[in-house]
Amino acid sequence: MSSLHLQPLHPHFAAEASGIDLAQPLADADVRAINAAMNRYAVLVWRGQPLTAQQQLRLCGSFGPLDIGLKRVFKRPERLEDERLIDISNVDAQGQVARRDSPKNLSNFANQLWHSDSSFMNPRAAYSMLHSVINPSWGGETEFADLRAAHDALDARMRNTIAGLSAEHFALHTRLLLGDEAYTDAQKKEIPPAIWPLIDTHPGSGRKVLFVGVHARQIVGWPTAESRMLLLDLLEHATQREFVYRHEWQVGDTVMWDNRATLHRGRRYDIAERRELRRTTVNDTPEAMLQAA
Repeated sequence: MSSLHLQPLHPHFAAEASGIDLAQPLADADVRAINAAMNRYAVLVWRGQPLTAQQQLRLCGSFGPLDIGLKRVFKRPERLEDERLIDISNVDAQGQVARRDSPKNLSNFANQLWHSDSSFMNPRAAYSMLHSVINPSWGGETEFADLRAAHDALDARMRNTIAGLSAEHFALHTRLLLGDEAYTDAQKKEIPPAIWPLIDTHPGSGRKVLFVGVHARQIVGWPTAESRMLLLDLLEHATQREFVYRHEWQVGDTVMWDNRATLHRGRRYDIAERRELRRTTVNDTPEAMLQAA
């Protein structure tokens, strides 16, 4: 029997989790209990459990195959030892705080837009885990929005408008929005756009989800301008304060979230001040769901 304990953090979603040592291999009962908790809360916060990179990889791998996301496009030198570790930091490959105009900081600014990890891929991401190593003196919080509660709060007119519609999610859409156009045709084609329903069903809970985010650039079959305005309206709806949990990081925190049920964004901090977090992400595959059932 698992010893998982949960303390809700928000009226709609998110809970602080304790009672399991994340540095040790998870028992099957713990995997099942965490998966059930994720289906209920979508965001789990674990405090005060510093993890090595290898411990984090093993922990995340308990829930399915890990993915490298946009590294397929960038193929830049990395300072972390395993390509499955996503370096959420302002630190360059030489271990120094990066220049303000560096590609590293461009990624940081893109992370400050509301998104779900790898919604531009098929399969998309299921769970992500972000582990805090070094925090700046101010800022750098991460906010999460509950897309299930956002769906439930749609008015009847909007629900009828978007029923049956799908949106195209493109890997480089956020980078292009931020003025970075230095991509070859080959890079732009490396990850073909993925198409997802605007109203989706979360596989673990069976709840309806308003699946939007900044990676969505076009409603299929709609004129570009009209579709982008509607997508902006839906994103504004989904990220109202009543649907948002704001996490203030402490060293040793691990936050786990379900990309199929939430959006997230980082908040501003002084990019001249060192900040280091590590992310690992699990693909949304039948094998992953079977393993975590």
